[in-house]
Amino acid sequence: MDKKSWWLTAGTILAVLVPVVVFALVAGKPKVEPGRYDALAQCLSDKGVKMYGAYWCSHCQNQKEMFGESFSKVDYVECSLPGGQGQTDECAAAGISGYPTWEFGDGSRVEGELQLSVLAQKSGCE
Repeated sequence: MDKKSWWLTAGTILAVLVPVVVFALVAGKPKVEPGRYDALAQCLSDKGVKMYGAYWCSHCQNQKEMFGESFSKVDYVECSLPGGQGQTDECAAAGISGYPTWEFGDGSRVEGELQLSVLAQKSGCE
């Protein structure tokens, strides 16, 4: 292969390969979009609202699913020890006896799954 043919081949390969690689890199990155309830979850945390729960609690899982990805912004306290054999000192000291337990900024508590609209109303969040 002479020099001219080599450059022509290399140029053609680069002309095809570079756009494909760039597209793969750009298209492959997941778009970071805020969760649907980010504003509510952040407002709850800002107002001192906490959710006490346990990893094995089906009602806690349901509550987390209501928030979806936004749950990461909720102030969550895990109360269960590994293996579900007991409660953390923090939760015992707080007197948590059921899951989930929502504690509001004014010190009041509500046990059980709550609709997001109820959480918003009780906390003063929109």
